[in-house]
Amino acid sequence: MASAARNGAAAAALMVAVSILALASGGSAQLQYGFYKGKCNGTDVEAVVQSIVRARFARENPIVAYLLRMQFHECAVNGCDGGLLIDGPGTEKTAPPNLSVKGYDVIAAIKAELERRCPGVVSCSDIQILATRDAVTLAGGAAYAVRTGRRDRRRSLASDVKLPSPEFTAAQTVAYFGGLGLSAFDTALLLGAHTVGATRCNAIKSSRLYRYGGRPGATDPGMDPSYAIVYKNQVCPNVPSSDNNVVFLDDQWSALKVDNHYYKNLQKKRGVLSVDQNLYKDGSTSWIVDQLAKDNGLFTSLFPKALVKLSEVNVLTGTQGEIRKVCSRFN
Repeated sequence: MASAARNGAAAAALMVAVSILALASGGSAQLQYGFYKGKCNGTDVEAVVQSIVRARFARENPIVAYLLRMQFHECAVNGCDGGLLIDGPGTEKTAPPNLSVKGYDVIAAIKAELERRCPGVVSCSDIQILATRDAVTLAGGAAYAVRTGRRDRRRSLASDVKLPSPEFTAAQTVAYFGGLGLSAFDTALLLGAHTVGATRCNAIKSSRLYRYGGRPGATDPGMDPSYAIVYKNQVCPNVPSSDNNVVFLDDQWSALKVDNHYYKNLQKKRGVLSVDQNLYKDGSTSWIVDQLAKDNGLFTSLFPKALVKLSEVNVLTGTQGEIRKVCSRFN
């Protein structure tokens, strides 16, 4: 049995090593580190972004959750191109999954300051990626470099928005991310953004607490019964007035820290959304959860790599697209 345990541990270590190599691959060849160096009238563009994000984080630390969610909702639809930022009827911003996205004002504030210093130089899509990076670091995540040089796309349609359902199985979620060129390991890492996330009771009342499987009164047996009782009695009672109550996707004491506690909760059947808990119900991804749950350093070192891969999905560079003057409208 000891030999079998050693063999299992060795196999898991090998799979992690292969996944780490995969995390280092890919990306757009035209993006580069320090793209804006010497292009903004002596201004350090990344320092300006960092300063504004730090000030916002000091007074509203959930900004890290807002920006992480924005990056995913942005990059998963036509790539990281600023399409989500556009105002107006029928734009990405108006699609139902995006109605609760927050953080647009901090992107606008950064853009306004950079336009004051060097008009028409820094793209809105790069600002999104830089701001998210800085927020993650402020929330306890590892510092990491990102390549820049993205340009903004002249397209933003609500009909393009097709995001994964909170009810997805692990296989469906992995397939969705696979369509973006991301692996199962990337998928598990990116869902780890829920370590700082939150949802509303209406996201789980029917699907997990009161009508599981469409059966009136049924609670998802895959949820820790003690947690289900707390949700039903205190957070999300079965009355309409609780629909908009906030539910943290990690334990509240950890909900503003970028750490691996989210994965530890999945091991205890304490994932809030089905899409989260399903990672641990499926053998093809449960081993990844186990590896990340037991090693916070592994998660904090690999999470940025997955974010970088996401940030380089289907980007525009060179003379493609435009550099918007105002992030919420095309030039």
